Amino acid sequence: MTATPLPDYSGYLEHFSIGQMVARLDEHQDGQLNAFEACCGRHVRAGRGEVLALIHEDTQGVTHTLTYAELDEQSGKLAGWLVAQGLKEGDRIACMLPRSEALLIAVLATWRIGGVYQPLFTAFGPDAVDYRLGRADTKLVITDHANRYKFDDLSQCPPILMVGGASREHQNDLDWQAALSHASMTAQPPRLDPTQPFLQMFTSGTVGKPKGVAVPLSAMTAFALYMELAVDLRDDDRFWNMADPGWAYGLYYAITGPLLLGVTTHFCEAGFSAEGALDFMKRHRITNFAAAPTAYRLMKASGLFDNAYQTLSLRVASSAGEPLNTEVVNWVEKSLGCSVMDHYGQTETGMTCNNHHTLDHPKHIGGMGVPLPGYRLAILDAEYNELPAGEPGVLAVDIEHSPAHFFQGYTWQEKNPFVKGYYLTGDVVIRNEDGSFQFAGRDDDIITTAGYRVGPTDVENSVMMHPAVAESAAVGQPDELRGEVIKSYIVLREGYEPSNELAEAIRQQVRERLSAHAFPRVIEFVDELPKTPSGKIQRFKLRAQAAEKAGHNK
Repeated sequence: MTATPLPDYSGYLEHFSIGQMVARLDEHQDGQLNAFEACCGRHVRAGRGEVLALIHEDTQGVTHTLTYAELDEQSGKLAGWLVAQGLKEGDRIACMLPRSEALLIAVLATWRIGGVYQPLFTAFGPDAVDYRLGRADTKLVITDHANRYKFDDLSQCPPILMVGGASREHQNDLDWQAALSHASMTAQPPRLDPTQPFLQMFTSGTVGKPKGVAVPLSAMTAFALYMELAVDLRDDDRFWNMADPGWAYGLYYAITGPLLLGVTTHFCEAGFSAEGALDFMKRHRITNFAAAPTAYRLMKASGLFDNAYQTLSLRVASSAGEPLNTEVVNWVEKSLGCSVMDHYGQTETGMTCNNHHTLDHPKHIGGMGVPLPGYRLAILDAEYNELPAGEPGVLAVDIEHSPAHFFQGYTWQEKNPFVKGYYLTGDVVIRNEDGSFQFAGRDDDIITTAGYRVGPTDVENSVMMHPAVAESAAVGQPDELRGEVIKSYIVLREGYEPSNELAEAIRQQVRERLSAHAFPRVIEFVDELPKTPSGKIQRFKLRAQAAEKAGHNK
């Protein structure tokens, strides 16, 4: 059977109009938007209410479903309760819940009142939570008993809506079931200017605390384009994006993107294991799959997926977070029986450069692909001049010629990433002669571990809270499975001696206080850290040392 030829990328661009996608997302055609309407309300009005919005498998293996009509009904009741509590347009409502129906209902109810949804990763510790809630002036937190302790002893904490109801220890918590029994919101979801935010994200920073990214409603257009063109999400797909919705890729493209297209998304509440992933794909006959490279590497290393194509239903696969290598790409095609495409993006911009499943263009293993329609990308030198093909420089978005670009700047002006009409990504990239792009590195100290981007400052600050630590520096050390692991170089205070027990105590402190994903798996005690004459830590030297030692340890 001959495959249908793909549309040519260049030909697609000739007829591309961002307005066509905007019109599809909003039947009101009034220049205003509402995320609930775009992701749920319009599907119900179009007679598609019985389509499944979510298939959720809990930790016991029990499957739960939620149709668009049920999502409409449940989110309407919670939205009515939110309004009764005095919550309104623009208010930040945070959620720390596992992948579940409650999570999806909370997101849609927030959008329904014109609120701004703020994700909290379930692996965050109290320090990470405290900073984000205080910075965003969050008005309500929705969580469950498993995560409730992370909100104790914060410098400030908004009211808490508890899935499972109040406990003896937290008698003032508000009850989720009572909220879902409230009368439905009677007012129509507010129509908002596309520049108004509907998501409040935080991105890792290399200097200082994480930076705020308020994602405007206009971003939905770019999200939908990515799902259609790069991911090739179709009405009849059984889609599973493994990424956690506590982070950008999961929230943008496991929740918002599929719902914008009116397609079914899958949640697997259990933690990742190769065996669990294989069983989940079989049980739910997943046809369209997305994950970070780490997941593919772990799946490959397990040996369980060898020749799995014989029992799987996969049509296409996507990867984001870091470049895939030839070995993994070939393994996916051979063992999973489908092609896997690399995609590039950021919390700030969404996915901007992709190997598109639906479009014919030059595709190189390990390459970033070509710009998402609606973006013009450029490579800049140190003076912010555009560079020709073949020369490495900083990848930038040409804002004037990128109608899909939505990033307005960091929420609290933590940094100015704009220069001469460009947004600077901070990634060092090469443009090939054929118009595709190739990742070359970063011009800062971001660590990418298991698909998560981690700024070293938070790790260093958490390490420094241990009384034995005088100085600390965090870098990424190459790792075969995770891409990088976090390595901390530590100078001890006088009176303390290096030991495995001390290293483990420091490691555990960071896990508990900061995050279960952003702790130093490797610790090396040193007498001093390399610094510039002005006293700035030279992390590039430490990265080189870590890479050399990792090579020797293979």
